[in-house]
Amino acid sequence: MEAHNAAVERISATVRAFHVAKAPFRIYHGSTLSTRPSPRTKSNTVDISQLNHVLSINEKTSTALVEPNVPMDALIAATMPHGFLPPVVMELPNITTGGGFAGTSGESSSYRYGTFDCTVKSIEVVLGNGDVITASVDDPETRDLLFGCANACGTLGIVTLLELELIKSKDYVELTYHPVNSASEALQKLQAFEKDPTIDYIDGILYSLTSGVIMTGQLTNSRISGKEPQTFEKASDPWFYLHAQSILKSHTDPATPYKETIPTPSYLFRYDRSVFWSGQLAFDYFLTPCNALTRWLLDPFMRTRVVNHALHRSGLASRGIIQDLGIPYDTSEAFITYISKTLDFWPLWLCPVCTPQPLGRASFSMGGQSVALPDVVLDIGVWGMGPENELQFIKLNRDIEKKIRDLGGVKCLYAHAYYTEEEFWDIYDEKRYMDLRRKWEAGTLPSVFDKVKVDLKGVDATVKESYVGPEAWTKAGWLLAVKGRVWGVYGVLSAVKMMLFGGNFLLKE
Repeated sequence: MEAHNAAVERISATVRAFHVAKAPFRIYHGSTLSTRPSPRTKSNTVDISQLNHVLSINEKTSTALVEPNVPMDALIAATMPHGFLPPVVMELPNITTGGGFAGTSGESSSYRYGTFDCTVKSIEVVLGNGDVITASVDDPETRDLLFGCANACGTLGIVTLLELELIKSKDYVELTYHPVNSASEALQKLQAFEKDPTIDYIDGILYSLTSGVIMTGQLTNSRISGKEPQTFEKASDPWFYLHAQSILKSHTDPATPYKETIPTPSYLFRYDRSVFWSGQLAFDYFLTPCNALTRWLLDPFMRTRVVNHALHRSGLASRGIIQDLGIPYDTSEAFITYISKTLDFWPLWLCPVCTPQPLGRASFSMGGQSVALPDVVLDIGVWGMGPENELQFIKLNRDIEKKIRDLGGVKCLYAHAYYTEEEFWDIYDEKRYMDLRRKWEAGTLPSVFDKVKVDLKGVDATVKESYVGPEAWTKAGWLLAVKGRVWGVYGVLSAVKMMLFGGNFLLKE
């Protein structure tokens, strides 16, 4: 803790200097899984990238003290030898504890535990004036700051330590694959499985409007007899979503669903290789065949850390439609149909997330007065590359955001947000948020709207609203495509450099 406390003192002193000078500042974490750009200058940034250690694991209280830049794979490596797991483990290994708390992270255990922030008992926060306090769920005086910081994108203070709840771990997850033939059937199965107390994990993949799979997992210390455990981390292993699709083709009888045993870490990070199904997009973008051989040869480039780094360095993140959308069950089928007609993006990820609000635990992403989420929403993951034409891209994102609002849902704010300021504060609770900013001295930090909004670079509002029509594949279009692939190659080369010289994360007492 001595090294941690010394680092927090340095951060506090830097923030206090900005406060005295009334100078706005931003936070630099060292990495991000947001698709938003992360501006950094030496003059207005507080660097907290060194806060990347698991400080302690308390077996008596089933809790862990973790710095914000610890990624999920390092956290699991630290907790499992003690016989514990976090209740919610983000399914990409480089998502950090701080990122999961400040963003909105719902995963396959979230139907029971809620989003990742719901498993955080307390946080250490450097306020905008440099003061350091602990905000705890057990302290009525500070719990509003804990709840307010959840999913507020780091705009109420700098979180420097998190106290996480833990649950007992087991060696394996027994995963059962349930085939479905429609979105309606998928929704029915999801809601039925949520009522089963023996199930630990639930998610689903829709490959089309007529083909999909719902997967249910149970923690266990036993293997299925006569069957070797399936893994997903080795280069020779299948990509998980393709593996699930192959099971659909060979096991079509719903009365006898396919089961397999997966080592727990391999299950938790089963979507790492190819980043769900984004790896297929990379093969398509570089006009490369995607088969067992090329997936094996290019495996080092298909891991989340590398793909994400290349996406940002190439600038392609600005073209991505990478959205997680919380939609009520009763309007989810309408949204899936809309996405099918509008984008034809497949597969879609389905993940039920409960929205508990005990003690007023309403995180920022829960919305405000105009959005009243039900007890469970369906996270629908919509991921693909949008059109290269800027106006068409903006129009498409605006249309999707409007559809989400019409259907009573919200979107995760790790991604691009095209709302006007009026629209944004019609969705989220502006009064509660601004009251917290004043109470906890957050005035020199950017507001959450300023942080997540897209800079439209002077695009005329009437043009962006009215522009429709097919993208012209002209000489200019060819030049744009070639330029994009040049930057794509640059992103890959930058990722190679990152692979060779990247850091690691340690358990530090």
